[in-house]
Amino acid sequence: MFEAAERRAAVVYVPVAVLWECSLLASANRVDLQRSFGEFCADLFSSPAYQPFDLTPEQIYDADAHRPNRDPFDALICAAARHLNLPLLSRDSDIRRSGLVEVIW
Repeated sequence: MFEAAERRAAVVYVPVAVLWECSLLASANRVDLQRSFGEFCADLFSSPAYQPFDLTPEQIYDADAHRPNRDPFDALICAAARHLNLPLLSRDSDIRRSGLVEVIW
């Protein structure tokens, strides 16, 4: 999928919940973005292959009703995938087992 996006044969939508979770993980030194969070986002979205996807109240209602686990970010990410009617790129086994969305990876 990422290779297809880089060839501009696909678009990867990045839910803003993913961005916020990345920011928190970087602040806690659990991931190394190798630059500031703002620079990371600027680099990511400099390619038209990657598009931010805004959070809506409808997604929050959906996330509240359909939770794959206790992680609030996972619920929001699944809601975004359902809203877009697209599969989710994730290695999270809880999300895969939940059956809430199609999972690729």
